[in-house]
Amino acid sequence: MMKKLQIKKHALTAISYMLPLVVASGLLIAIGNLTSGQVIENYKAPYSIPDALVSLGVLGMGLLAPVIAGAIAYSIADRPGIAPGLLMGLIANSIGAGFLGGMLGGYLVGYFILILVKYVKVPKWAQGLMPMMIIPLISSLVIGLLMYFVVGVPIVWATEAMTSFLQGMQGSMRFVFGAILGAMAAFDFGGPVNKVASLFADGLLLEGVKEPEAVKILASMVPPFGVTLSWVVSKLIKKKKYTKSEEDNIKIAFPMGICMITEGVIPIAAVDPIRVIISCTLGAAVGGGLSMTWGIGSPVPSGGMFIVPAMNEPFLFCLALLIGTCVTAAMLLILKREPTDEEERIADQGLEEEEEVDLSGIKIS
Repeated sequence: MMKKLQIKKHALTAISYMLPLVVASGLLIAIGNLTSGQVIENYKAPYSIPDALVSLGVLGMGLLAPVIAGAIAYSIADRPGIAPGLLMGLIANSIGAGFLGGMLGGYLVGYFILILVKYVKVPKWAQGLMPMMIIPLISSLVIGLLMYFVVGVPIVWATEAMTSFLQGMQGSMRFVFGAILGAMAAFDFGGPVNKVASLFADGLLLEGVKEPEAVKILASMVPPFGVTLSWVVSKLIKKKKYTKSEEDNIKIAFPMGICMITEGVIPIAAVDPIRVIISCTLGAAVGGGLSMTWGIGSPVPSGGMFIVPAMNEPFLFCLALLIGTCVTAAMLLILKREPTDEEERIADQGLEEEEEVDLSGIKIS
């Protein structure tokens, strides 16, 4: 039954719709803050361009719960789910259920619409009104009341409890939390485990907890930076650790890492998955633990090195990133063995085959 519901698929669809809004809003707030902007509270009084940027970013952040609820409902029920989903997100905002409330409201109203479509029958003259009026009205009415009086209350309690717990963590607890989140973000190089960590950090950002976002950003950059550093050091100490093909991939992975794109490490990890995954996960865990312990927070959920100036402790973030990178590089230098002649030959053969693709037979008429 859970497989048929495709909960994960709908969540990932919603994240893809939500991320551009999160990034744009976060960057607007960051740029405005860097230029001494403040949220506009009285639009009749004079205000500056930085004030307008901060205010626009804050307004955008306020749309996140409606957008993710609407996107989930749309993914489940197609166009009839958009309006009810947006309304569930607005309810989540109004009662303080935030991100989690928006997600749950989107799921509830989306699946409720599927039930309505399947079981509610109307005369032929009213069938044209089903997607435009009847379904949005009934679903908004039923699930809206459910959100207000039943579902929303425990979500508010859970959200407030989790936020208070994270904000109240001290010492070793902060390090452990940051280490776990960092390890998850780096473990599968942008895969499902990374997405879970990313979703969790993004949700906490909506509640004003910015430290997990910094951990997520750091952990996404540690693998490409760590692999690159290990390659550079291996060249300096004349200990061959990578084939020519892997070295070419590293040259691509590093600039991708600057932009917080972890997937550039996948070709290197595919050759030697256990050693690379262990090294990258451990480095990200150490860096993430330090970042959380030092209270580094990011108001922007994505952007890599380009948004570091917007963080509350940019120097400490760079230090934690450097330490995590060095741990990953050291682990790779220790664990990774020298490629054999056979591995070198296979890698070189693969490059030659790619270069010898004959396109002369392709004709465009």
